[in-house]
Amino acid sequence: MALLKVKFDQKKRVKLAQGLWLLNWFSVLAGILLFSLGLFLKIELRKRSDVMDNAESHFVPNSLIAMGALAFACNSLAGKICYDALDPAKFARWQPWLKPYLAGCVLFHAALLLVALCCFLLQGSLDATLEQGLRNSMKYYRDTDTPGRCFMKKTLDLLQIEFKCCGNNGFRDWFEIQWISNRYLDFSSKEVKDRIKSNVDGRYLVDGVPFSCCNPSSPRPCIQQQLTNNSAHYSYDHRTEELNVWLAGCRAALGAYYGGLMSAMGAATLCVWLLEVAITVGLQYLHTALEGAAEDAAAESEGWLLAQSLPDTWRAFLQGLKQLGKGKQVDAAGEDAGPDPEAG
Repeated sequence: MALLKVKFDQKKRVKLAQGLWLLNWFSVLAGILLFSLGLFLKIELRKRSDVMDNAESHFVPNSLIAMGALAFACNSLAGKICYDALDPAKFARWQPWLKPYLAGCVLFHAALLLVALCCFLLQGSLDATLEQGLRNSMKYYRDTDTPGRCFMKKTLDLLQIEFKCCGNNGFRDWFEIQWISNRYLDFSSKEVKDRIKSNVDGRYLVDGVPFSCCNPSSPRPCIQQQLTNNSAHYSYDHRTEELNVWLAGCRAALGAYYGGLMSAMGAATLCVWLLEVAITVGLQYLHTALEGAAEDAAAESEGWLLAQSLPDTWRAFLQGLKQLGKGKQVDAAGEDAGPDPEAG
């Protein structure tokens, strides 16, 4: 027994075809939107590629670009099919291809849903990528004379200013690395020598941060050196005046920015998925209804979602897989047997 059977007369079939034609062109625009969102996210990620550890974060934008292109192509074709459905002679040419097309649509829907879920689920891996990438970038902050790294200081300074952040997880991360180049250190100074000797790795560590960490909203002039030394500054207590620099780490700031983008894109992809599913369901009804009215275009016909009930359809699908597996085993056995010695 067919699942979700609906009766159609000629007028209902025409309205269904016209409605699906309109929905398909809306979906074409949605495909362009998905393509544009993926391209935008890819550009945004490339802008920050210097502070990211690897290219795995580009899976989501690449997938959105691919799904947008497929949605554009598939729905352009479906719009043409729905338009030709108004003319029985033209629609007859599409009839043999509709079942494979609808099966392809189901696979496309599964892929689209997976991409939408990835927009939400892969935010954790992006956070880990940012953490490792920012840690490595901060180590190269001082290498302004090293080819290939001389831009890192400018990159990190602009990043901290734009996103109002400081360090990886916080401003204290700068205390753990030497961010001042040896070129600007006076090695004849006793203070410099003592700091370097006091460190196991021979690095010049200070309780200071780059200027880009300064918070312009602070009422006092920026304190970026000796942040934890209360006696070095008048009327200063670092435990209560840490607003002098940005408190948020750049990993959290960037994670929130990209996470917001990916969540919005995931929601948009889910909306496109719902639209695509509705179009495919409508196409199935149109296909089956027009098949039932093939002999008389003015007669009533029935359309259905599935030719059998859901359990029967699932059993038929599994049976088809088994038959396919048996066919492959028979082919393999025939190849192993070799030619018949009595033949010829």
